[in-house]
Amino acid sequence: MRLPTPYRPEADIVSHRLASLKGALDWALVVPAASPWVRAVRDKPPPFWAMESLLREYPISSAEGLALMRLAEALLRVPDAETAIALTADQLGRADFDGSADSTLSRLSSSAIALSKKFLPHLSDGLGQADAEPGLMARLGARTVVAATLRAVQLLGRQFVLGQSIDEAMGEARSAHRKHAALRFSYDMLGEGARTDADALRYLDSYVNAIQSIASGADRTGTPEHNDGISIKLSALHPRYEDAQRERVMQELVPRVWQLCVLAADANLNLTIDAEEVDRLELSLDVFEALAAQVAAERPQWRGFGLAMQAYQTRALELVEHVTAIARKYKLRLMCRLVKGAYWDAEIKRTQELGLPHYPVFTHKHHTDLSYLACARALLAAPDAIYPQFATHNAGTIAAILQMAGDVPFELQRLHGMGEGVYREVMKSTSAPVRIYAPVGQHKDLLAYLVRRLLENGANSSFVNQLGDESVGMDELLVSPLWLEREVSLPLPHELYGPPPARRNSNGVDLTVESMRAPLLDALAVTTVPGVPEFEANRAADAVAASAASYRSWTRTPVAQRAAALRHAADALDAALPRFCALLVKEAAKTWGDAVAEVREAVDFLRYYADEAERVMQPIALPGPTGESNELRLTGRGPWVCISPWNFPLAIFLGQVAAALATGNTVLAKPAEQTPAVALEAVKLLHAAGVPTDAVQLLHGPGETVGAALVAAPGVAGVVFTGSTQVAKIIHRALAAKDGPIVPLIAETGGINAMVVDSSALPEQVVDAVVQSAFRSAGQRCSALRLLLIHESIADDVIEMIRGAAEELVAGDPAQLATDVGPVIDREAFDGIQRHLQRLNAQAKTLVAPALPPQEVPNLVPPHAYEVPSIDSVTSEIFGPVLHVVRWSGEPQTVIDRINALGFGLTLGIQTRIDSRAQAMAARAHVGNIYVNRNIIGAVVGVQPFGGEGLSGTGPKAGGPHYLLRFCAEQTLTINTTAAGGNAALLAASA
Repeated sequence: MRLPTPYRPEADIVSHRLASLKGALDWALVVPAASPWVRAVRDKPPPFWAMESLLREYPISSAEGLALMRLAEALLRVPDAETAIALTADQLGRADFDGSADSTLSRLSSSAIALSKKFLPHLSDGLGQADAEPGLMARLGARTVVAATLRAVQLLGRQFVLGQSIDEAMGEARSAHRKHAALRFSYDMLGEGARTDADALRYLDSYVNAIQSIASGADRTGTPEHNDGISIKLSALHPRYEDAQRERVMQELVPRVWQLCVLAADANLNLTIDAEEVDRLELSLDVFEALAAQVAAERPQWRGFGLAMQAYQTRALELVEHVTAIARKYKLRLMCRLVKGAYWDAEIKRTQELGLPHYPVFTHKHHTDLSYLACARALLAAPDAIYPQFATHNAGTIAAILQMAGDVPFELQRLHGMGEGVYREVMKSTSAPVRIYAPVGQHKDLLAYLVRRLLENGANSSFVNQLGDESVGMDELLVSPLWLEREVSLPLPHELYGPPPARRNSNGVDLTVESMRAPLLDALAVTTVPGVPEFEANRAADAVAASAASYRSWTRTPVAQRAAALRHAADALDAALPRFCALLVKEAAKTWGDAVAEVREAVDFLRYYADEAERVMQPIALPGPTGESNELRLTGRGPWVCISPWNFPLAIFLGQVAAALATGNTVLAKPAEQTPAVALEAVKLLHAAGVPTDAVQLLHGPGETVGAALVAAPGVAGVVFTGSTQVAKIIHRALAAKDGPIVPLIAETGGINAMVVDSSALPEQVVDAVVQSAFRSAGQRCSALRLLLIHESIADDVIEMIRGAAEELVAGDPAQLATDVGPVIDREAFDGIQRHLQRLNAQAKTLVAPALPPQEVPNLVPPHAYEVPSIDSVTSEIFGPVLHVVRWSGEPQTVIDRINALGFGLTLGIQTRIDSRAQAMAARAHVGNIYVNRNIIGAVVGVQPFGGEGLSGTGPKAGGPHYLLRFCAEQTLTINTTAAGGNAALLAASA
């Protein structure tokens, strides 16, 4: 790796940054330098429509600000009037615009919005339907309000997008040049990361056209910093710009970017590679150095190549030092933009979800400000290698840079539509050039960009937000960031569920970090899949007898002791993560990402059920009449048969077993016949943690013999099963036919899981969710997406994007980091899927159907997708990477009713920006797990309890607070406390 790990203690890094600034900056001189700028801006504030003013009047922490932000994000892309009306009514209806505002213009706008709401339908059902059929005037009024709102959003877009085309933007720039000769521009062609190669090539053409246009007015005799330039986003130029696809990225992306570099170099322009997320930084540096080497070899005179760097990353200073070393290595002068950072919330969530040891970004804003200053000092210290470009709207930061710079050349940067007031004043007191980062593109393409800017600058702690707030004093606004806060502002991921003694989150792995993935690859090299002897079905009665004997002692073991054994097992599994991941890859054909996630889920099950058992098995004192005590308590039932599937051979296996053990039961564990080795190692781990040998027995063999014998055996107290609906019904009938006690069954089965997409959804978000839900794990998840329902008004574009994204997936050997889709579990599964595909090829419209690859990897099925005419034409689940697509129109509630009619009810996805619609659809659906605006897989223990209804299972939900109750018998104990001669407690109380 080029840089240190991103997951280091924040306090250690900040201490180093403070030391690097010692003697370089006197903050006491910053305040008097910046104060006049702040006073001037407050005396002459920006116009009402400027970002600062909007954030002051409608802060995003308020319902009004959030409603306007959501409208700005979604309304322009909605193609049909009914959805646009529903979206506008939903968002404006969630806020109170009748309140007071601080200025005449803002009061006028609030009054206009409040009046407009009266013309919108009241969406009582949340599904875009009014309480009653609206009359002509109401419909006309609603359409008028939507049209006006659309126009307002378009006007808002004009404040933050320089032009809808490069020619329009350059025209605006020329007007600005005439007013301020020192202004320069860096154009950013709006567009998020490419999902398909067609997207990437379209963005490439856009960049080529932009550079050629900018070149037409460039000065080719001076240096690039005097010309306008362009910023490019690597993730927009390749659909798989990610670490796992490194080889492909270097082969395909570098030539594309080099094409742009040649155009920029020959025109003497600045070309900056924009910053990306933490997990792409090492890859970005590989690409950057490859391009730097080509610049040195073919365009050594060019001084305009550069990189944007994010100060909020904890590796920012090391990045500056590394890039400086690259410049000196190739004898180049680079132009480097320093920014605070644009993906803070996403980085925090990713770190929490992955269970990583520390955050890769600073959790305190002033730490980011401090990091920015440390990076600025390092950039200014290398004028032979770096021309620094400081992008900031913070007056204190600007004053600090001016103090540190001395005679070193540099430039300042601001975003178009932001920071105008501050820079109006700064430009009066410094000759440093100012460059405007100027987005270019259609207003509907600005949505993600605009929302990111709003989130960054609308936070209560941001300088832009506080600048317009007169209640924030000068001392507070310009307070020094040069101090260390030792505690992070957020819980570290391992304490996501609370500080000790709360349950510890499982430890994860960032596979993009070489030092974190190396132990997994090392384990793979030495791991072999052990053989597991088959259990003889005719010995089922003996196994049950041994289990029953062990139950008598295990159930009397205090619950705290049972829980401790499970926690010991969890800790041991956490420590053995590389070995278990390697075993999952080899035996279950898991990809590395899926293997890590499964080990973590198993750890979480062990810890969660340990905690839950201690909670639910405490006796409950119940109220009643004087003279008696009443107590409700839970006990174990006896030996449980746990039958687990091959698709989660560790997590579901251990989840079932841990739940039974925690509640004082003993276990007869029948793993899937395809994956017994994983189960064997898990049982060894439980035994080593203190669970008696007979309390959990591994009984490997076919379901038709071993499984059936265990279910039929007398003395079995319960059965927990995960698998197909068909087998669940067989078990149910077998239990019902037995003599003796009525035996409880917990069954979790699959389903025809659907995702409903309306026309307000963000297509890129939909495509990401669909590809993950339908094709990750080769579609071999109970929760996987089988049926995608897309509103007809956006179906063509979304389907085309899904097709392109699916074709970019890599199907192959799961042991390779680049593999997205591994093989299905065995030949029987492969042959069954092939029969379904033959039927669909004959009956449905093919969307994605790649040729079957050479079977170098046995049982490999690449992603497939087909368009079918209706929901009810999908009658069975295909347990593999096969997606059915249906176009829908009409009312959302009708779509939900048709999904319910299928009879399954495991997972459902809803993609909409209409909040009330999402809530109403969820309430109408007979589905166990509903996910809004995200994928529908990867339920987290204790966070998203998992399980379905109808044909998808019996409940209760695994990983939820009600699960353990089903493993228990209830006992009420009533004691007559007066039997020994009277009610002493009552008499004492009345004395």
